[in-house]
Amino acid sequence: MPTYFSPGIYVEEVPSGARPIGPVGTSTAAFVGVAPDRGAHLGRAQAVNNWSDFLRLYADGERLESTPLARAVFGFLDNGGTRCWVVNVGEDGAITGTGQRRAGLQLLEAVDEISILAAPGFHDPVSHEALLSMAERTRTMVAICDPPPDVDDISTLTRVATPSGGKPPKPADGSGGGSGGSGGSGGSGGEAAHRPRQSDFGTFYYPWLRVRDPLSGELVLTPPSGHIAGIWARTDALRGVHKAPANEPVRGAVDLAYLVTRPEHDVLNPKGVNVIRYFAGEGIRVWGARTLAAEASEWRYLNVRRLSIAIEQAIANGTRWMVFEPNDFSLWRSIRRDIGAFLTRVWRDGALLGRTPEEAFFVKCDEETNPPDVRDAGMVVAHIGIAVVKPAEFVVFKLSQWAGGAETETIGG
Repeated sequence: MPTYFSPGIYVEEVPSGARPIGPVGTSTAAFVGVAPDRGAHLGRAQAVNNWSDFLRLYADGERLESTPLARAVFGFLDNGGTRCWVVNVGEDGAITGTGQRRAGLQLLEAVDEISILAAPGFHDPVSHEALLSMAERTRTMVAICDPPPDVDDISTLTRVATPSGGKPPKPADGSGGGSGGSGGSGGSGGEAAHRPRQSDFGTFYYPWLRVRDPLSGELVLTPPSGHIAGIWARTDALRGVHKAPANEPVRGAVDLAYLVTRPEHDVLNPKGVNVIRYFAGEGIRVWGARTLAAEASEWRYLNVRRLSIAIEQAIANGTRWMVFEPNDFSLWRSIRRDIGAFLTRVWRDGALLGRTPEEAFFVKCDEETNPPDVRDAGMVVAHIGIAVVKPAEFVVFKLSQWAGGAETETIGG
């Protein structure tokens, strides 16, 4: 409280009390793989904002042999991505590190802005497990898993693969039609299997794409993860993270390694395999928006998972000022006000289901959620519920024959 000693007019700036919660970025991707310059920036995570940045950092030497990592970064930027982080693991590197030194995916844990994770060219069960484990551990990102390049039996994509060896294979380069095997994948009874395990924070896309290589200019097969990450970023920018990143064209793709039929798609979709399909007159499009969660899971839709992550991160960042504040009615009122105002904006953007904000969400923070034993433990608890809009995955029109009306309506009397 200021002290006044002489007569006069004093003007004070009084804070309104409201602290707006802002949205968080959802389109920054991270790619781990082998760079064209195998020795460039090993053991470091580098930010890349355009294709020139990538060439300067990872293809500045005499050897410009293309890799899945290079094609993934180009596909990401070409499809609408604007910023990504890249980790070069080198010729014989792996995406997971051993010992006390951080390597591969571990280098990305300190980068808070990453929301999309992929390892182009690494499609074995060990690599899939590393991607899913990191996404589940951080709970701030969703992993994109790639299939092997030479899968013709789509039933193998519905069986969960398990590691059969201690060391993952080298990544396939995909040149000239795609090389490299499944990396020792196996399912029950010795049957071939390529699907990653169930996860609320992972996705799986099939098949590989045929693209024009940005370095050599030749047509080659490449993993879909880079292009898919770019489509996620493009959809976020144009429609919002609540829009399912599906029914979108894949820029740069001229063909597919395998043309999935409608009956085959009927088998893959319930298993969480997002299919990239070709449609006459429309071209190559992403035709799936599911996670690797169980069919009955509330997180089976990708946009629901990513929207929840974005809301959780925004609330966590926007309410950090509340730490160490007096845990009383004033704090509870501030929590309801700030989070309620933020979720109202989310509802207005079309991300929440409801004709009114009261139907779309609720925020409860009062004596009931904060009894004396909770306050004595130094905790303040708020219950938040949201009604997320789910995608219209199955559009059904019921048609029947009609013989025509026998009654006519007289207009104008």
